[in-house]
Amino acid sequence: MSDTPRVTREDLESKFRALQADIQGRATDKKQSVIAIASGAATVVVLLAYVFGRRSGRKRGSRVEFRRF
Repeated sequence: MSDTPRVTREDLESKFRALQADIQGRATDKKQSVIAIASGAATVVVLLAYVFGRRSGRKRGSRVEFRRF
């Protein structure tokens, strides 16, 4: 037999926990970035819809004047 130590269940569990913690930390960082980008994009879309809606309303809108004699 060789002199290398055997891999125990506790060794594997500790390595898997460390890996899982690292992955969850990265996912949390990415989640914050995605939320910030999505909220910025939603704001831009709403503003563009407002601006283009006003423009098309002005083009199609008619002005009617009533004069009293």
